[in-house]
Amino acid sequence: MYLSKSLSHLRHAAGPAASLICLSALAIGLAMPAHARESVSISKDWRFTKGDPTGLTTDLRYDVRPPIEDAGDGKIADARPDDAVKVDDKGAKVLKPWILPSANPFIKDPAKHHARPAGNPGGDVPYVQANFDDSKWTHVDLPHDWAIAGPFIKDGPYGGMGRLPSWGIGWYRKTLDIPAADKGKSIFLDVEGAMSYATVWLNGKLVGGWPYGYNSFRLDLTPYAIAGAKNQLAIRLDNPQASARWYPGGGLYRDIYLTTADKVHVGQWGSIVRTPQVSKERATVDLSLTLDNDGDTPAQVEVATTLYAIDASGKRIGRPVASIARQSASIAPGAKTVLNGSAILANPRLWGPPPTQQPNRYVAVSTVTQGGRQIDSYETRFGVRDVKFDPDKGVIVNGEHIPLRGVNNHHDLGAIGAAFNARAAERQLEILRDMGTNAVRMSHNPPAPELLELTDRMGFLVIDEVFDSWEKKKTPHDFHLIFPDWHEADARAMLRRDRNHPSIILWSVGNEVGEQYDGEAGAKIGRELVAIAHEEDPTRPATGAMNFAKADMLLPTTVDVISLNYQGAGIRGIIGQYPAFRAKFPDKVILSTESASALSSRGEYMFPVAGAISGPVRPWSGGNPDTHQVSAYEMHAADFGSSPDRVWAADDQNPYVAGEFVWTGFDYLGEPTPYYTSRSSYSGILDLAGFPKDRFWLYQSRWRPDLKFAHILPHWTWPDRVGQITPVHVFSSADEAELFVNGKSQGKVKKRDYEYRFRWDYVVYEPGEVKVVTWKKGQPWATEMIHTVGEAAKLSLTADRATIKDDGRDLSFVTLKVLDKDGNIIPAAKQKIDFTIEGPGQIVATDNGDPTDLTAFPSNSRNAFNGLALVIVKADPKLSGKIILHARAEGLGETQVEISSKTAR
Repeated sequence: MYLSKSLSHLRHAAGPAASLICLSALAIGLAMPAHARESVSISKDWRFTKGDPTGLTTDLRYDVRPPIEDAGDGKIADARPDDAVKVDDKGAKVLKPWILPSANPFIKDPAKHHARPAGNPGGDVPYVQANFDDSKWTHVDLPHDWAIAGPFIKDGPYGGMGRLPSWGIGWYRKTLDIPAADKGKSIFLDVEGAMSYATVWLNGKLVGGWPYGYNSFRLDLTPYAIAGAKNQLAIRLDNPQASARWYPGGGLYRDIYLTTADKVHVGQWGSIVRTPQVSKERATVDLSLTLDNDGDTPAQVEVATTLYAIDASGKRIGRPVASIARQSASIAPGAKTVLNGSAILANPRLWGPPPTQQPNRYVAVSTVTQGGRQIDSYETRFGVRDVKFDPDKGVIVNGEHIPLRGVNNHHDLGAIGAAFNARAAERQLEILRDMGTNAVRMSHNPPAPELLELTDRMGFLVIDEVFDSWEKKKTPHDFHLIFPDWHEADARAMLRRDRNHPSIILWSVGNEVGEQYDGEAGAKIGRELVAIAHEEDPTRPATGAMNFAKADMLLPTTVDVISLNYQGAGIRGIIGQYPAFRAKFPDKVILSTESASALSSRGEYMFPVAGAISGPVRPWSGGNPDTHQVSAYEMHAADFGSSPDRVWAADDQNPYVAGEFVWTGFDYLGEPTPYYTSRSSYSGILDLAGFPKDRFWLYQSRWRPDLKFAHILPHWTWPDRVGQITPVHVFSSADEAELFVNGKSQGKVKKRDYEYRFRWDYVVYEPGEVKVVTWKKGQPWATEMIHTVGEAAKLSLTADRATIKDDGRDLSFVTLKVLDKDGNIIPAAKQKIDFTIEGPGQIVATDNGDPTDLTAFPSNSRNAFNGLALVIVKADPKLSGKIILHARAEGLGETQVEISSKTAR
């Protein structure tokens, strides 16, 4: 186990069982007396504008960027990354020398620390001045995504980044009222995420910044803050064009906190909790606590830690369950020290993934005292669990083999964009859990810390990933521009922030990087990043996702776990690589970090239907070049991908594979393969609005094999197909099925080895009823019927939650359905729907899951897409009462749904 050098160490009794374990901790400040730490959200009441001031003469660029000759928009998603373009930056008066010192706390070698030059660049810019009048700027609350409101960019090569104007300069200003009582304290700005190249001024003084848009970071405001006065905070973002292969969003898109603490305090992400020994009877809990002394005199302090069980909401349950004895430490001025202590938990409540285990958690409350006075308190949430990686079985959690049934998700939340919202993320996880998902890969960047709090609480297993590129570029202005200067700091920042979360089981240091092709040169970078991961967290393995590197290449030798993208089932005609990697690395776990990349549009069925189980999308073979929709028979994929059926056959033929992470759980903004005129991807199991595609039930049949159901596709309302062949497929975990059309049997079908769906490919369409009867192991399993529906006659609205908090953040997701007179959804309905709202609420956004729909998300009018639309509603802050959402369509009348807002506690 790696631990920082300690001045003091507690003796402790070792537990009886060894384990590979990591614990959770989202460290948060307690509400304490005035003398202790306070971490206060400052996310409300900002002023925002796009662009620099007119007539600006100061160069506010972080660095010189290469010109964009070809953004590469629309190129194949697995294209080989290119070498970086060298630029002449000599003589440029950029801000880079003043920003680089922000990385120093995360650079291990002091000799490599950056010295801040003299001067105050940007101090003369009007926007950083306290007397600048920003009253005409836009009033915003954070999290804020400046691009999500649109409008969409209909023409040009912008599909890769979602056809939304995410690039450009943005300024945010906020006045901070720092009380006189904070004089002599340490004052920090904690930013959870800013997209991107953030530069911060306080009271006209350049504080520092952070280029990478996905990482959380802290800046020390102490030298620039004036206690007992109003302080002017200004943040400039410079989000490059062609900076990503997907929609990155723009702005201060996560929360920001102002943290004040005594000069002696627990450092940033300064708590590490580990359990080196775990059994059902007892667990050893090791706590490593880093204390900083920002003062100019030595400090003698004492630290004590108490452990509590907590419930799902994070509240403590009952009395303390264990404690770590009080320790003393002497800390020199401007220095830090690390205290290590241990405790024993009797009969620990283990953290594990449902449904067979429960995500139980604890909190360690550490108090720091000086001269008998409490000067700091720090909470560390964690979970006790034993995780092992077995090359033959895969992932074993608390002694139970857990096949990874995972998905990839990008960071946007559909119609609300990149601005993080806990309820929107929770809804996604709830839907995925219902499908049978037990794991999530954070592709391809550090997530919002609140998302990891959700995966901890809900019991998902997580791959936490830091980079999509290293030194080679996928787009002209992506992370490769800053990788040489920032990769160590960014990697360590993510690892330190996240290493205590029990949901994380594996670190990923890169995704499909260009260095796969570079032999020793690429392997050298891989070894460096994996070594950093091991230094910061020796309890978890590290990996990197590979779509090109083969078993005889060097990059796979650098990682602890072999993570393959698409290669398991075979990529672009190359035979599946599982056996080759198994033979070369028999002692390493193998998993599929990206599987399938199947493509479809919800409810769009195209004919004729191919007889193969998997194929690429081509004009009139899976794809319609006129409508830019992809067939929902769920048999087509990106050129480099495969249908689920083909993926599962490869997995079942290689049972040592630990599992899969499907590309993707939800459609996401940008990367709309194969139609780059669209706004969003086609790869999700669920569409952008969160409505399930037919593929949802195919995965459910695989991932929840005990769930009794049968799902029939396509729908059975085809007035133009009478007498034509209309294949019927059924998704179910049954092993035998019989299909009936208007009571006439179409034959019994038994699944053979490596078959995962029932199909009747020569059914002739006639209006009426389709019924399937299924059996499993000779016993009746499930029966399902669908019917030809009537004409559209009415609308319905259904809220996923009828009561929401009046905090301005809680959301209700309301589904609009177009129905016939008997209440059946009209499967091809595309009527325009108008929405209005009354009471203390707002329509945040509307959507329908159609990847080709370029109607701006804030619009209160939206066409249904194949019978469905979505309305996202929030309550006005601090206004409780009844919110009534109305929906109206010509010829279909009006309907409404009531949502109650209640006072947030």
